[in-house]
Amino acid sequence: MAGIYIHIPFCKQACHYCDFHFSTSLKYKDEMLQSIIKEIGLQQNYLGSQTIETVYFGGGTPSLLTGDEVSRIIEAIQTQYDLSKMPEVTLEANPDDLNLQKLREFRNTSINRFSIGVQSFFDEDLKWMNRAHQANEAESAIKRAQDFGFENITIDLIYGYPLLTDQKWEQNIQKAIQFQIPHISSYSMTVEPKTALANFINTEKQKPLDDAQSAAQFQILMAELAANGFQHYEISNFAKPNQFSKHNTNYWKGVHYLGIGPSAHSFNGESRQWNIANNAKYLAELATKKIPFEMETLSLNDRFNEYIMTSLRTMWGIDLRKVNHDFDSQIKDKLLAAADEYLSKNWLAYADEKLILTQEGKLYADLIASELFITENEF
Repeated sequence: MAGIYIHIPFCKQACHYCDFHFSTSLKYKDEMLQSIIKEIGLQQNYLGSQTIETVYFGGGTPSLLTGDEVSRIIEAIQTQYDLSKMPEVTLEANPDDLNLQKLREFRNTSINRFSIGVQSFFDEDLKWMNRAHQANEAESAIKRAQDFGFENITIDLIYGYPLLTDQKWEQNIQKAIQFQIPHISSYSMTVEPKTALANFINTEKQKPLDDAQSAAQFQILMAELAANGFQHYEISNFAKPNQFSKHNTNYWKGVHYLGIGPSAHSFNGESRQWNIANNAKYLAELATKKIPFEMETLSLNDRFNEYIMTSLRTMWGIDLRKVNHDFDSQIKDKLLAAADEYLSKNWLAYADEKLILTQEGKLYADLIASELFITENEF
């Protein structure tokens, strides 16, 4: 089993906090679509004969595509790979794109899951973020998608920014719960280099983000969603039973995937590669049937550290039997020694040969992971 990620590098406008690769000009949208389809053909051997279990349209803003354009990409994948298992096909969407006409088009494609970028149900917060939609559009988009028969819906919510009081945050969470959607992804606002938010903070037009506020709102999130039947299966992801994102779960479990489009990443177990994050150069290279990418072969240390980072963030945790099998007992022994401090602090729990974050430990996931890494000089 494997997955395919399609990067659609266009947005209507730039959110103040976003550092993903995209362009706000749609001038070369048709040419980009043709190049993406061409790259799918050129990458026909990357995943071998593996059956495709998931297809994920990310960006950027994939909901800027028409239904016909989505179908053309799916058909291109189908000519190269086995889609017989009826894969989970997710499309990221901005609320303002999910009008009646667009939903009619998407209903006639293979899309069976939406990831809707709500971020907040408050207009003042959306304006602060420079989002393209308004709060009422977010509510309408969710309801409209449900009315069209799309039951597998996730929404994104952001916390940890100055305008968001704890009371407003609880209202956001409760509003999401009221829609009876099966999945919620929620992220703490971060300041990424070269974003408008970073510039605002650096020039003192905006005060720095408050880590304590973010931690408190993360705890509110965990408590509210647990009380309403959501499983916290990954640090930023919550789902009703059997409603986990297959695509992202496969990422965290080390399943191979192919990334198509500018800036898209691919992973085959032994190496990682990433396409150039430049639309013009991507188009120019694909015009000559070349894929502009860089690649790195993963060392044993790289593979171990990546396993630690991805698995620790999940409800399944670090499987010590897998560590012993895929790496060696010496690495397992070092891991256990490094974990001892966090076991004693009750940030980690040990059960059934697994190391799993406790509720408190989830506040320190990145710190703990970094302390469990091995360096190039150790093995």
